[in-house]
Amino acid sequence: MTLATLLDGDDADVCAYLDGAATTRGELRALAARLAGELRGAGVEGRAVGVRLPNAPEAIAAWFGVWRAGAAFVPLNPRAPDAEVERLVAETGVVAVVGPGDPYTVRAVAPQRPRAVEPGQAIIQFTSGTTGRPKAVPLRHDTVAELLDTVIGTLRGGRRDRKAAMPNIVPVSLSLWAGIYQVLFAFRLGVPVVLMRSFEPREFARLCARYGIRSSVLPPAALVMLMEDPGITTLEPLRYVRSVSAPLSPAHARRFHERFGIAVLNGYGQTELGGEAIGWSADDWKRFGTEKLGSVGRPHAAFSARVNAQGELEIRSTQALPPADAAMEGRVTPDGWLRTGDLARIDEDGFVWIEGRVSDMINRGGLKVFPDEVEEQLRAFPGVHDVGVAGVPDDRLGQVPWAFVVPAEGAGGVAALGARADGAVQGARGRDAGRRAAPQRDRQAAARRAGRPGPLPPGRRRLVHHTKYLLSWCRGRLARRRRARQPAPAGRLPSRPAAAPAGRHRPRARARLGARRRRARRADHAR
Repeated sequence: MTLATLLDGDDADVCAYLDGAATTRGELRALAARLAGELRGAGVEGRAVGVRLPNAPEAIAAWFGVWRAGAAFVPLNPRAPDAEVERLVAETGVVAVVGPGDPYTVRAVAPQRPRAVEPGQAIIQFTSGTTGRPKAVPLRHDTVAELLDTVIGTLRGGRRDRKAAMPNIVPVSLSLWAGIYQVLFAFRLGVPVVLMRSFEPREFARLCARYGIRSSVLPPAALVMLMEDPGITTLEPLRYVRSVSAPLSPAHARRFHERFGIAVLNGYGQTELGGEAIGWSADDWKRFGTEKLGSVGRPHAAFSARVNAQGELEIRSTQALPPADAAMEGRVTPDGWLRTGDLARIDEDGFVWIEGRVSDMINRGGLKVFPDEVEEQLRAFPGVHDVGVAGVPDDRLGQVPWAFVVPAEGAGGVAALGARADGAVQGARGRDAGRRAAPQRDRQAAARRAGRPGPLPPGRRRLVHHTKYLLSWCRGRLARRRRARQPAPAGRLPSRPAAAPAGRHRPRARARLGARRRRARRADHAR
């Protein structure tokens, strides 16, 4: 099949809502036919055509117009700077760009190398750009259609949905694959879409109530905006939210569920695979609930997943992977698995847990530190609203992790957060914060003598000082979690901590040992 057939049906059926106005299937078909005639006259058959339109029914009709003209469309972000759009136009070799007008304007382009569209190609979609500039990947009609059927089958769990068909709300841009996919998904189900010109939390809540939305797809940023808006007290009748387009922190997923009582069904996919390859079903939620909250789910029927020796997630599909061209950069293994670039683990129930990007890993003097793991532990620290961890150059270790912390409201600011972190580290690790003060002053003095940058400003110095404590506090938790994941060697039971010896004098002996160590440290500092 071709995706153009998704617009077949009764002309009187409503296909889209925007600002309360309804657009019927017949109106979309009329717009598509008008654009297709203009494009055929421009000779675009077998070529790529850019579509740069805002969120509106006209954008959806433009896709079908391009397909009717025998071309493939390239989504272009209407909010992107003109220079960026022109770069993408040149890279993809489009011969025309469809923009807003009455209802459209078609601008002819004379590329140096016009892109030839192979039979069956529907969309020239850009990758997310996590390993460099976004790259163009062709998606086929049959591949996308098969993926839609696979995901629908997983969500329904083999049962027919007997409830009244509800619209599919699309809170993201139609120039993104997440937005395009949601429209095609709705049309494949035979339900209309509710478009938003841009995401606004209270408008989203109002639309859910008005159209009886029971499930929706939201990016993580939208979930956080909904959680932090004090004016939103309910999202009724919403029951399920699928998180897409970016990694969702398990801490944020739990907070969202606790505030609204809505199931958060994570998902995972890549442009190269045509969309979502791993996800949750309603049956998974009923069976596991919050026990697996934070996982991206289990592979859909058309996909298999594994983790290689380096901890990188690899996915294989029964569908054809994109050709091994420059966009794939050698990511397809000889036995047909796509290397995703994401670090992951797969638990005993088949759920996949994403733990970071291969390219984001911090090599601290040979010790591999994964920012996502550190961030997740720091978010659990009292008084931390959010945190980001990145690697910064270090003369001695090559890289060291730095945490950029946003204190929670009412936490008392950086000073109060640092005081709590100081106490937590001393209690959990038994470290004396003052023991490193002298060596640190020596290093700062040596840096000034060598002509290197001097000490940080007081505010920034305090922030770095406190974030070091936060990183130290979570290091023990991360180590325990990694040890818990490691299976015991074959033929040997997992080790258990030895029982404490009986007697009354163990605490006293420990105190004497601690006193000796403190005296030795003071002597070292004095020398």
